[in-house]
Amino acid sequence: MRKRLFVVFLVPMTIILLVLGGAYGWSAARAIQQQASSQLLSDVVYFTTGSSQALRAGDPAMIETELRRYGSLYGAQVVVFDRSGAVWASSVRTPILSEASADEVSLALSGRRGELVGERLPWAKGETVIVEPVFDDGSVIGAVRISASTEAPRREILTQWAALLAVSALIIVALVWAVNRLARWVLRPLHRLDSAMAAIEHGEMGARIDDETGPPEARRMVRMFNQMADEIERVMTRQQEFVMNASHELRNPLGALLMRVEYLATGLDEGWIDDIENAREEGRRMTRILDTLLNVARDGKSDSAFVAVDLADLADERASAWHDRAADGWVVFHTRTEPGVFAVTDRMAVETALDAIIDNALKFAPRGSVIDLTVASVDGAHTISVRDRGRGLEPEQLEQATGRFWRSPQDQNVPGSGLGLAIASDLLDALGGSLTLSSPEGGGLEVTLRLPASGGAGIADQEAEGRDA
Repeated sequence: MRKRLFVVFLVPMTIILLVLGGAYGWSAARAIQQQASSQLLSDVVYFTTGSSQALRAGDPAMIETELRRYGSLYGAQVVVFDRSGAVWASSVRTPILSEASADEVSLALSGRRGELVGERLPWAKGETVIVEPVFDDGSVIGAVRISASTEAPRREILTQWAALLAVSALIIVALVWAVNRLARWVLRPLHRLDSAMAAIEHGEMGARIDDETGPPEARRMVRMFNQMADEIERVMTRQQEFVMNASHELRNPLGALLMRVEYLATGLDEGWIDDIENAREEGRRMTRILDTLLNVARDGKSDSAFVAVDLADLADERASAWHDRAADGWVVFHTRTEPGVFAVTDRMAVETALDAIIDNALKFAPRGSVIDLTVASVDGAHTISVRDRGRGLEPEQLEQATGRFWRSPQDQNVPGSGLGLAIASDLLDALGGSLTLSSPEGGGLEVTLRLPASGGAGIADQEAEGRDA
């Protein structure tokens, strides 16, 4: 953002400054050159008048003293020619003349008024020459030639350009400082907003922006952010309170239910031992889930313990837990597992996700059908797949099925809230895994839990060694 502000503000201003400064510098250089040329023209007119009188009198001494004084003062060379083109008087004892000078003098003696010769670019060295005829009653009686070095005007031009460059540099520095202050003024609330958002992302729900500085649009954004953060904190507080209250209230009926199970167990024969133990295990599992919910609601994070989990045993246990529900619809579980499929993960989270998927499969499995439960290691990951033989989903519906409260249009009359697959997907994401849905050949829906396999091989070896011991 700071770079964009510099580009938007500083670059156009710098270009405008350079264009205006360049135009001014060139105009100033031309003005200095014109002033020097005008002065030279004035001088040549002056010497033309004096030379006319000297030539009429035939006495070079009348003009030579003044010519030499002018030459020594201004560093210029002034030469007066007679009617024949010979040097008649000069500011120096031996004037240096070129072939071009002879042509210029010839033109002047023919009566043609002189023009400036040798105008150069401001930074170029050289001299400026002008040759003017000397008239007497309309007749040309001689010529005056002045040649002056361009060093003085060139030095003055370069001095002005250096001053202009220094001023331009100071202006650019001032512009950089002003744009930098402007950028800081504009970006300061955005930086504070970014810091506050990062704090909220890390769980600091009380993070707010107190200082409202910067442009009006940024101050309005800061106020809206504070209002939004207040609303989010209020909603999350209510959610935490709801989870804490619900978890706490569920513990009492769950405890009473487990007491009744124990009471009923005293009056049943040995044939019910397995069922009673399964009921006890489900009760203990429900207790662990409620404890986890309370911890999450109280601390804002889960204290999940990652342990080595045998996914094959876990799948068998969950299939057994859902056996009675499946038997009501004459549905049978077919379990296929590979040995030694271990994952370092949160067992309760995987159980909860798998239960949600099995529950979803039982809802849509036709009466008397089969649900395939497969545990395998595929492409460096461990997978648990659950496939039913129901109607399945259309290809465009597979991506929508994990959305919260999503229900297929043809299954609106099926009991449920549409949260099962969404919860399972969230749990797998938290564990570093993923949940994928597909439509296998033969119909139905296949849901696959994918867990990372890091550390699984070493754990499997340790478990095998333990069994051998």
